[in-house]
Amino acid sequence: MPKSDIKAGDIPTLQTEEIEYIISLFRSTPDFPKEGILFRDFMPVLADARGLSLLVKAMIAALPVPVEEIDAIAGLEARGFLLGPVIANALGKGFIAVRKAGKLPPKTLREKYSLEYGTACVEIEDDACAKGERILIMDDLIATGGSAHAAARLIEATGATVVGYSFVMELDGLHGRDALEHRPVSSLFSMPA
Repeated sequence: MPKSDIKAGDIPTLQTEEIEYIISLFRSTPDFPKEGILFRDFMPVLADARGLSLLVKAMIAALPVPVEEIDAIAGLEARGFLLGPVIANALGKGFIAVRKAGKLPPKTLREKYSLEYGTACVEIEDDACAKGERILIMDDLIATGGSAHAAARLIEATGATVVGYSFVMELDGLHGRDALEHRPVSSLFSMPA
């Protein structure tokens, strides 16, 4: 692996060189969005045709539950919007948008959560999920687990069930998985917070 603090998890569908290629595309920006935060950005992976193809292949291979146990993918704004529909389409599933507050027309359900550097709210349309529907939540990053857990509470308020979570990156030391109530979780890469 190249000298990096980004580590790959078990990604059986990719060769070492392919994993190294994806890691080489990650960008780290210090003091964003505020001083003391090291922002991990996978947008350069999406801008690279080979990187995007490899990332989608890896995300599908690493799903935390079998495809037949998923009815739809819920993606968190903003970066979960980028991968969620692509992966939902590849799996033949629908996509559910979990938006930042104030972005959806009424009627919506809203949930507040804590970030590692503040608080925020997410919303879904009150009829976004059907009762009994099995939903996989997808996002780029799990840090404290606050936004993913808030999304799960919203989805379950509609009568649907959250079957698991899928992330591109995971920040070590913040114990984000603890907030996800022991549901199946996959993440491709980990790095220090």
